Amino acid sequence: MEAPYTGILPYQAIREMLSNGEIKSLLVPIETDQLQPASIDLRLGDYAYPVDTSFLPGRGVRVLDKMRQLDSDFDKFKIDIRNGAVLERGRVYVVPLLESIKLKSDVAAFANPKSSTGRLDILTRLIADQATHFDEVEDGYEGQLYIEIAPRSFSVVVKTGTRLNQLRFRRRTGMTPRQISSSEWQQLLADGHIVDTPEQLGLSGKTGMLPFTVDLEGNGGLIGWRAKQNTRRIDLERRDYDPLDFWEPMQFHKEAALTLVPGEFYILMTKEAIAVPPQYAAEMVPYDTRAGEFRVHYAGFFDPGFGWAAEHGKAGSSRGVLEVRSHEVPFLLEHGQIVGWLRYERMAETPQTLYGQGIKSNYQGQSLKLAKQFRAPG
Repeated sequence: MEAPYTGILPYQAIREMLSNGEIKSLLVPIETDQLQPASIDLRLGDYAYPVDTSFLPGRGVRVLDKMRQLDSDFDKFKIDIRNGAVLERGRVYVVPLLESIKLKSDVAAFANPKSSTGRLDILTRLIADQATHFDEVEDGYEGQLYIEIAPRSFSVVVKTGTRLNQLRFRRRTGMTPRQISSSEWQQLLADGHIVDTPEQLGLSGKTGMLPFTVDLEGNGGLIGWRAKQNTRRIDLERRDYDPLDFWEPMQFHKEAALTLVPGEFYILMTKEAIAVPPQYAAEMVPYDTRAGEFRVHYAGFFDPGFGWAAEHGKAGSSRGVLEVRSHEVPFLLEHGQIVGWLRYERMAETPQTLYGQGIKSNYQGQSLKLAKQFRAPG
């Protein structure tokens, strides 16, 4: 029997993991719409534990045991979120997830926030027992999963079943890794399968790495949103908030530049329309910090089919949305400045379901779009 390919596991492989008990939920059945083209949404459990500090358990230590070491009374102050509860801005919480996993020896897992989570400035990180890194689960792991939640701009209402992050799986061993060759990458760019401006970016990145730039012109109109201070809480189940109650719109001005202020949170967008063809997945990675002390993303994973115009097999109209913070000092961004990279890799198989096709996908064809909790401005 031929060994399977390495790479990111697709929808159908994740569905098989569910049927084999490699992903399970003992209390609440896993819902069909948790499955994405190359990931599965994870759901909050029944209780949130306020903690004084972020932490990693480390080798040989379970998450709950580490929490007990840090605060022997941690269990007394847990918050029941079964019917909804507020997680306060500026606090850190740890929540057991409903899903647990039992990975095979050749499969590792990686987590990232969902798009709406990042656009609400909620820092989330997956923690596994004995973990020495956030958002990574080693091959062969068996056990419970936890999420660290730190709302930064807004207090939020969550409940059991709320989905803030997602898990994807990578097969590490098998046939020769399906790496993207230099010639293949150049052809993808030249054919417009990756980005709508290959003449600008096609030769400026390494194989499989697409540099992207920030749009501060916005066709002479709206270029971004800045989070307001001291707003009311956001219920993550709602879809009808007025964006002007929480966000300050930022309009184009002739300098086509923006000074990022430390402590402020911005939603901006890429100048380029970006696509992820069906045989690939992509991950947003930070630009070299030597080029500026700022961060441009929380939610960094792009499913196969994102921005993909199936009718002509090219990049369509989907921009990348940037969740931006300056670190320590004010920093000047200018229109067309490179602010990050998309790293592409092959799927182990082509997914049977693509982003924006046959499943609910909130951000297909997006431009400068806020989280799904806000109605369209105007």
